[in-house]
Amino acid sequence: MTHKAGIWIDHKKAVIVSAWPDRVTARTLQSEVGRHSRYASRAGYPTPNGPQDGRGEKNYEERYDQHLDRYYDEVISQLGQADTLLIFGPGEAKLQLKERLSRCTALSACVVGIETADKLTDPQIVAKVKEHYGIAR
Repeated sequence: MTHKAGIWIDHKKAVIVSAWPDRVTARTLQSEVGRHSRYASRAGYPTPNGPQDGRGEKNYEERYDQHLDRYYDEVISQLGQADTLLIFGPGEAKLQLKERLSRCTALSACVVGIETADKLTDPQIVAKVKEHYGIAR
């Protein structure tokens, strides 16, 4: 039995659509990653000079990247063993997920496409995956 999957992803949520010959399911995974706002060097420091070690921005970026890594790991764990995978979405998240998948040889080989797609509703996401794989409505 072949398992085809599609993921619409951005930094706020991922919609994972799984299609088998007998059924199609979709689930939404909300991200706990906050907005990636601009680093403010003195934010949160009681002294007027801010951090003295110069690592504030680097630590901020590392924490943000760790949050994203956990989010992508959760998305990947929800995929299961897909035979083919379509990744689409509006921003960088789709490319970051593909990079994360490249570390897992079993899943990196199943990526069949990466597309840019605007914000979509969950039914539109399911319809796009069905259309991509030629699944009858």
